[in-house]
Amino acid sequence: MSGFVRANVAAMAGYVPGEQPKEGEAVKLNTNENPYRATEKAYDAIRAVADRGLSRYPNAVAQPFREVAAALYGVEPDWIMCGNGSDDVLTVLTRSFVGENELLRLPYPSYILYKSLAEIQGARSEEVRFDADWRLPEYFAQAPATEPNAPWRVNPLENVAADSLKLVYLPNPNSPSGTVLSVAEIEKIADSLSCPLVVDEAYADFAGFNCVELVKRKTNVAISRTMSKSYALAGLRFGFLIARPELIEQTLKVKDSYNCDGLSIAAATAALQDQDWLAETTKKIVATRERQTKRMRELGFVVPDSSANFTWNVWPDASVSHKELYEYLKRNGYLVRYMNYAGWGDGLRISVGTDEQTDACLALVERFLNGDR
Repeated sequence: MSGFVRANVAAMAGYVPGEQPKEGEAVKLNTNENPYRATEKAYDAIRAVADRGLSRYPNAVAQPFREVAAALYGVEPDWIMCGNGSDDVLTVLTRSFVGENELLRLPYPSYILYKSLAEIQGARSEEVRFDADWRLPEYFAQAPATEPNAPWRVNPLENVAADSLKLVYLPNPNSPSGTVLSVAEIEKIADSLSCPLVVDEAYADFAGFNCVELVKRKTNVAISRTMSKSYALAGLRFGFLIARPELIEQTLKVKDSYNCDGLSIAAATAALQDQDWLAETTKKIVATRERQTKRMRELGFVVPDSSANFTWNVWPDASVSHKELYEYLKRNGYLVRYMNYAGWGDGLRISVGTDEQTDACLALVERFLNGDR
């Protein structure tokens, strides 16, 4: 049957998510999950829906959540679109704006799903390389260069039209680096683009700022958010988009009819209403992140300042193998994310766990560096 698959789908490698071991098999510090239990209000909401029964369809646009989110972020409910995780939101956006052979732009290295979404569409992705200090070149906000080997591109692109750029993704904070651009820097990019700019704020609650006000000021800026990270609901799958109503109106045509189930709508709505829990939990994670960063630097790693719930850790020369350290940690029950980017290099992205998990992982890293292989 594979011969019937669209050629662009057959040719693509496909997105590979982080490893998910069996329960209790390893301490998971590889997929940036929240190590703490979600607010009990979310669990109470799930039980209440289950008690009422699951025989009815949920609200098609997750209206209860839209109303709570709108009040929290200072917009109207028609500025919100909900999805089955923020990956669903990104899929809807890509399907809505990028057609076959058209161009989607993303920074490199960043979230690899963006490129996969372009490939599924039969579109082309233009990966623009970060500078060594995780800043973006001015080209990121310009019309596509027509020469195939433009120095900012990771891979050559042939026959690129100046008007082919239809969508730009900008993760802020970025993964794997955890680094951020300021609101002023993002606004400058938006002002120079003639297409939508989607700021992927999956980790923004750990950064202490966001671009919501920018969405209100700029007609071409949208924000994607997830309840997976800061709200500790990764197993539930719920994300949302904040954008102008005229953009939301179009994306609602593209999303699945009932893309959010009743349990997830109820739990996400309840979690969003518990901002005290969010503040307390993010404060703990940020404190652990700073301690983790400090210790990894003391051990000799180069670690950029992170505004997310993970750190990017690179040994400065070839004397230490990131892959061997990853495998050593895994053998000892700690799963981190080994990532290798062509033309950039490799490193370890380590999610922030509880203090106990983080301390144990750091102790293993030190043992490895001291010769325990």
